[in-house]
Amino acid sequence: MAVAKQLNSAQPRPIPSLRWWIGGILFASTVINYIDRQTLSILAPFLKQDYHWTNLDYANIAIAFRIAYSLGQTICGRLMDRVGTRRGLTISVTWYSIVSVLTSLANGLSSFALFRFLLGAGESANWPGASKAVSEWFPKRERGLAAALYDSGSSVGGAVAPFLILPVYLRWGWRIAFVIPGLLGFLWLIVWRRMYHLPQDHPRISDAERQKILAETQETQTAGKPRLRWRDLLKLPQTWGTIISKALTDPVWFFITDWFPIYLVAKGISLKSGLLAVWVPFLAADLGNFFGGGVSGYLIRRGWSLGAARKALVVFGGVGVLLLIPTIFTVNLYLITLLFALATFSYASFSTIANVLPTDLYNSDAVASVSGLSGTGAGIGTIIAFELIGHLSDARQASSVHSFDPIVIAAGLIPFVGMILVLLLVRNTRGTDLGLVRRI
Repeated sequence: MAVAKQLNSAQPRPIPSLRWWIGGILFASTVINYIDRQTLSILAPFLKQDYHWTNLDYANIAIAFRIAYSLGQTICGRLMDRVGTRRGLTISVTWYSIVSVLTSLANGLSSFALFRFLLGAGESANWPGASKAVSEWFPKRERGLAAALYDSGSSVGGAVAPFLILPVYLRWGWRIAFVIPGLLGFLWLIVWRRMYHLPQDHPRISDAERQKILAETQETQTAGKPRLRWRDLLKLPQTWGTIISKALTDPVWFFITDWFPIYLVAKGISLKSGLLAVWVPFLAADLGNFFGGGVSGYLIRRGWSLGAARKALVVFGGVGVLLLIPTIFTVNLYLITLLFALATFSYASFSTIANVLPTDLYNSDAVASVSGLSGTGAGIGTIIAFELIGHLSDARQASSVHSFDPIVIAAGLIPFVGMILVLLLVRNTRGTDLGLVRRI
């Protein structure tokens, strides 16, 4: 009896609601990921002066990151499905933390571009890895909220970065500033390696929570079936619906985050008076993330089918982003800010569903692959969009006309088109009957 009591006391105590602690770790990963990538943006004005870079030089460094990040998502997503979430994110975070520290050794344009390319390659695994972790740890009614949690780390990381990086730069210089995010990554790895295991293997999960998770995640196990290849996945309309859900929405978000201040100036609004307004879309996007995840989960609990609950938020988001278009008819800062805020709130609701679609549609051994494909689609779309925005705005500005009007109209319409295509492509098909994708 005493021996049994001793053995029981040796067992680690279960952590209540462990899956949400896992969600918190994924959120922290995204925060660090964004602090890491924002470091160069924050220090760019100083580095441009120190190294005599032109705007084109800086753009080329930024594009080096974007190319690696876009292509890397597909490659890293496949890697994640092969080696598993725990090992895959360990490799990714170790990689980009080392690169971040090594960036302190850069001494010119070429070396900065090389380090940013390597950083983009490493950071590209974050979203596929987080999607895969959500599919492993959360039942379907909670996946939307879990995706909103880790995705919101991008806005939080972007907001925190200046307050962390600038004081370090002002005291110790830019080289130490690049070391700090790398050190944060190594600290995260200690927690990750200690805390992340599959639910069926985790020593700190309660029996009730394990059964709750596995009852759903095991219902579509494909034991004995080969892993779907990329060409198999690309034959499925659901895969293209998932890719489009990101490729036709993310470029609009990056247009807002990167071009909103320039748009205000083009409207004749002083950036000094509009500085507060620049932050509003970020706040609205965070709220939209949780709205999309929370409402879709609520609808599922109310008896809606998984597909209907997700598509309701896709429609809400696609229609809501149209609110960008009326901004071309006004120069009122408060009205423009309100419309942009409502549009980004709607975008983020759509984006949360886009992030969670791979976990809804695919078995665990394909989730990261499809998430990576959608991330690559979004990256390519963003690169193309930025090239077109630059050329069109410059051409129209030279003609003394409203330089951003057609761009804003397109930014409002493209997610609406994306909404229609997602509704058409993400459905139950013959692939569902064959067990290649889950029923929604």
